[in-house]
Amino acid sequence: MIEKEHTLQARLNKENISEAEKNKWSDELSKLYIEMENLQLDKAPARAASILYGLGFTPDEQKKPTREFSGGWRMRVALARALFVKPDLLLLDEPTNMLDMRAVYWLEGHLQLWEGTILTVSHDRKFLNEICTDIVHLHTRRLDHYKGNYDTFEKTMKEKLTQQQREYEAQQTLRQHTQEFIDKFRYNAKRAAMVQSRIKMLEKLPVLHAVELDADITFKFPECEVLNNPVLQLDDVSFRYNADAPYLFRKLNLGTHANSRICIVGENGSGKTTLLKLLLGELNPSAGLRNVNRRIRIGYFTQHHVDQLDMDMTAIEVLAHNYPGLQCLFCFLCGSRDGTSRPFVHFGPNYLILDEPTNHLDVETVAALGTALNKFAGGVVLVSHDEQLIEMVCKELWVVKDRMVVNLEGGLEEYRKQVYKQLQLVG
Repeated sequence: MIEKEHTLQARLNKENISEAEKNKWSDELSKLYIEMENLQLDKAPARAASILYGLGFTPDEQKKPTREFSGGWRMRVALARALFVKPDLLLLDEPTNMLDMRAVYWLEGHLQLWEGTILTVSHDRKFLNEICTDIVHLHTRRLDHYKGNYDTFEKTMKEKLTQQQREYEAQQTLRQHTQEFIDKFRYNAKRAAMVQSRIKMLEKLPVLHAVELDADITFKFPECEVLNNPVLQLDDVSFRYNADAPYLFRKLNLGTHANSRICIVGENGSGKTTLLKLLLGELNPSAGLRNVNRRIRIGYFTQHHVDQLDMDMTAIEVLAHNYPGLQCLFCFLCGSRDGTSRPFVHFGPNYLILDEPTNHLDVETVAALGTALNKFAGGVVLVSHDEQLIEMVCKELWVVKDRMVVNLEGGLEEYRKQVYKQLQLVG
């Protein structure tokens, strides 16, 4: 904007400028000054720093060029830019996907004070509950508008659909009985007037439709061998990437059981992914021991795997390519009526480690994933910022902070209180 101001000033200061040009550049300069005033450019550096810090950028990171950041952090830069310019209409497409929980909480608070209009697409139920005053539901080739947040929408929609189905069924019963009367007395002269009356009544009835529900989404993990405890432990584990690097973790003592349900939370860059790799055995401890049940079979999901998928293959082809030894892959995936897929349970994982599994899933699919994880007989460790999934599945909350991992008593509610308190202190 400063550069544009200098350019317009230079054009106005030219000699022999025509009256038309003078008016044109003056109008543009006036509009620019109004825009600069609205943005409060004198406070712009501090405001930009505040937004970036809220989204997780340290003061040192705020000075780095964008090219040095990963794709997820670049998305945060793009989000910060959209918030900084304070548009009248803010469009957000899955804004929480690349954020940790602290950044999500900050964004919720920031948007609650937003003076303009916000239109967002999101799978994050809590986020929608915190910021939305209206919900637009896209389904069966139509849009329906509901007042209130997501919980209110869900309740109102269920009541509406129940009432719609009742009215449809009642009308169908009325149509059937009326048509039976018409068919029975159509050729009865004494009842001709009554038949004609019934015909006219049917013609005047409004056309009601049965409720069309979206297809149910289900996940089903294969049955697995249940392990004896202990399953996976880190004993006095310290870790750093090389002898000259600082320690990321010091003297960790963590244990998981055969049916553990653990969520790992912490700010981006705190070491959550490194901790997962230590649990997986992809990284070796710099000190201490990783002890693992010899019969463990870990299923690991990370967003990086999604990025590496061959977009020209179908889902079945991808699985067949990755697991060429499974001749019965297709019947195993689809199931079989006589239970012949059961012997292949040996190949199924008995421990799941999931890194942000809800990114790009809608609310219904997140709920279906949570239901499937609850039914899974093995253990689950996941990194997630999605409170819907955490509340559905997890019984332990590991907080990664200051080179330590703490099993937080009080779980998600206590962690939420701690983050809100931290945000108030820095706000």
